[in-house]
Amino acid sequence: MKNIILEFKKKRETGIPISVITCYDYSFARVFAQTEIDSILVGDSMGMVIQGHGSTMPVTLEDIIYHTKAVCKGAQNKPIIADMPFLSYQTSVEDGIRAAGTIMKETTADCVKLEGDSDLVIELTHRLNEMGVPVMSHLGLTPQSFNTLGGYKVQGKTPESRARMIQKSKELVDAGAFSVLLEMIPESLGKEITESISVPTIGIGAGRHTSGQVLVMQDLLGMNDEFHPKFLKKYANLAGEVKKAVGLYHDDVVKRAFPEEENAFGD
Repeated sequence: MKNIILEFKKKRETGIPISVITCYDYSFARVFAQTEIDSILVGDSMGMVIQGHGSTMPVTLEDIIYHTKAVCKGAQNKPIIADMPFLSYQTSVEDGIRAAGTIMKETTADCVKLEGDSDLVIELTHRLNEMGVPVMSHLGLTPQSFNTLGGYKVQGKTPESRARMIQKSKELVDAGAFSVLLEMIPESLGKEITESISVPTIGIGAGRHTSGQVLVMQDLLGMNDEFHPKFLKKYANLAGEVKKAVGLYHDDVVKRAFPEEENAFGD
C-alpha cells in the first residue's frame, strides 16, 4: 500500500500533477485499481450521485464507512481518502475525533477529508495529526455549507474572501493538513494558494495551476446528460452507452433472441 502523504509530497516536489477520482463501490474500484490514477476519494458527493439527494448533507457516517469499505476492497493498491460527512465533526472536536477514528478503524482508508476553516476544524486537524490520522483540508466551495455560501457559486472573488482563504490555508497546513482541496475558486487564487503553502493542492474548478485535480467519476464518465458545469470535462458518454446496451438487451428478450442455445444449460 502506498503512503498517501509521501506520494503526494513526491509528486509536488517533482512537479508531476496528482490525479484523483471519486468512487463509491467495489466494481468501479476494481476498474480504477487497474489504471494509473493516483488516489481515490470516497466523497460525500455520494449523496447526490448515488443516493439521489439534492446535496451532500443527508450522508451519514455509516454511509461513508460502508462505501469506503467497498472501495478499499476493490482498490487495495490505491491511497483512499474518506470524506467526513456533515455533522460528524462540526459539533465538537471530540465528536470529530471519534468519527475520524471510527472511519480509520473500520475501513482501510489512508486519510480523512475535512471541509471548512473554522477554529474547530483547525483544532481538529491539529489533534488528528497528533494522533496519526492524516487530514486533507477542503476550502472554497464547501458543499456541506452551501446554504450559508449562497448556493453552489464560485468562492474567493472578493479581496476579503481571497485574503481569508489564503490565510486559512496556511493555518490548516500549520495544523497538520498534508493536502488542501480547492473547489470552485478563481484560477488566480488557486495558483496563489498553491504557491503560498508547502503541501499539494487538489483542484476541482480551481484552474490549471494546482498540484492536481479531482473529478466525480459519474461526471467525467458522462453518466448525467443534464450536468454541464464549466469546470467539467467529460471523457466518455456512459449514459448513452448504457442506454444503448439496455435497449438492445430489452429488444433481444422481447424477440426471444436471448437467451440463445449457447446460453442455456443442458440436461
